[in-house]
Amino acid sequence: MADRTAREVVVLNLFVALQECLSLATHWLADDGRSVPESYRETFLDLSRHGVIEPELASRLAAASGLRNLVAHQYGAIDPGRIYEIASMEMEDLLSFCATLARRAGAQS
Repeated sequence: MADRTAREVVVLNLFVALQECLSLATHWLADDGRSVPESYRETFLDLSRHGVIEPELASRLAAASGLRNLVAHQYGAIDPGRIYEIASMEMEDLLSFCATLARRAGAQS
């Protein structure tokens, strides 16, 4: 928390991880012949509606997409304490999301 450089590295890496998960989600929907929602939030929720990911995970990732938007558009408004909380919790969701897509992709091969 006290190291500004470390905080900025964490924020950047969270942003990149969320962006990549969003890219995977939109790619999955497009490959499945589905329309891609206009909002990042809806992208994860659509995956849940189509049975790709669990609703609880979709809900948490939809909320996390708000962090991606905050970082992208209002960097000065980021609370380091909140980032620490999110980084401590969100990593498991991001890993779970990627593992779920990998399992489903392997099952389709």
